[in-house]
Amino acid sequence: MDMNLPVGFRFSGIHCGIKAGQKKDLSLIVADRPAFGFGVFTQNLVRAACIDWNRELIPSQNLCGIVINSGNANACTGTLGRDNNQEMAGLLAHELSRNQPRVNPSNIAVLSTGVIGRPLPMERLRAGIPQAATELASDQAAFSRAAEGILTTDHATKSASRAIEIGEKKYSLAAMVKGAGMIGPNMATMLGVVVTDFPIVFSEGQRILQRAADHSFNRISVEGHTSTNDAVLLMSPSGEHQAAPEAVSKFEAALHELTLELAKRIPADGEGASHLIHIAISGAGREKDAEQIARTIALSNLVKTAISGADPNWGRIVSAAGYAGVPIEVEKIRLVLNGILLFENGQPVPFNEREVSQAIRGSFETEIELSVGSGTGRSDHWTSDLTADYVKLNAEYTT
Repeated sequence: MDMNLPVGFRFSGIHCGIKAGQKKDLSLIVADRPAFGFGVFTQNLVRAACIDWNRELIPSQNLCGIVINSGNANACTGTLGRDNNQEMAGLLAHELSRNQPRVNPSNIAVLSTGVIGRPLPMERLRAGIPQAATELASDQAAFSRAAEGILTTDHATKSASRAIEIGEKKYSLAAMVKGAGMIGPNMATMLGVVVTDFPIVFSEGQRILQRAADHSFNRISVEGHTSTNDAVLLMSPSGEHQAAPEAVSKFEAALHELTLELAKRIPADGEGASHLIHIAISGAGREKDAEQIARTIALSNLVKTAISGADPNWGRIVSAAGYAGVPIEVEKIRLVLNGILLFENGQPVPFNEREVSQAIRGSFETEIELSVGSGTGRSDHWTSDLTADYVKLNAEYTT
């Protein structure tokens, strides 16, 4: 797939020995000159060292690069983990300082993902980061190697791009994400990096990213487990810019489209998943209520296993909406599953169970459309089904 890569960034991805075999496990994303950096991070109180580090330096007006390792989360590793995280930033800062004015470690973001509670193999990173720095390039192949280096249990890389035209100027956005398990949205729920050459006003950047995350990465789940390492970072050219409101709107629309595309790929690649489930809620009193209903249905193991077994069990869906903890109008509930009406006006309607079961079994994506009243609140959520393969994979993940 051809990518529209923004100018001003370089990428690399290598195997440095954190993972077994020759799987890439170290990625660098570097700005040719200091950039604006924005981020959204996990709300889990048990956080990895990289999250605390990044929260100290972002938003940043001088973000020079991001170093990402996979295979080891560097979470719950105490003082050693914090020291190792700072050393990783220092190693990349040192390499970048060879060809430009001195870069401080505080201008380097760090992301880690993988197994929790194990110290980083720093001897491998001390060799790997300089090596990865020598392979930095701005082409699509380098971007793809970086996208590969951030994966853990993912089946394939997840990346996408957009191009926008504003007047006679052209801009690009490109993003890479990872995530297949431990996905329970509470901010960003995975790792992701977005780079763009669109000139974002610094005071607006954090709000723009948060809005995009709220309507994409915060509306997905696999099993509802919020990670210790969740983060999404956005980099754009530094300098105060006064982009016209219509230009900002166009950029935001492209960013929302890009992040939603990638967000949906995470539960579609959910560990052991055989279905991507799209839950569309309408008729709630508020958008926030609709979000809560959608999230509750998405996290129901009974709903997830019903879809896995191609069982049109409307009772599991409707009852999950009932215990979501927000007001609904039970007598107005209407449920459509893969285009087939199952429930209306608070009661089931006649339907062909075999037909509905085949509609689930015959399609990877299952559509649950549920109206819970006469309000204007709407929300969408994407999750995966729950299979025996998920249980097996996670039972054996660290052993």
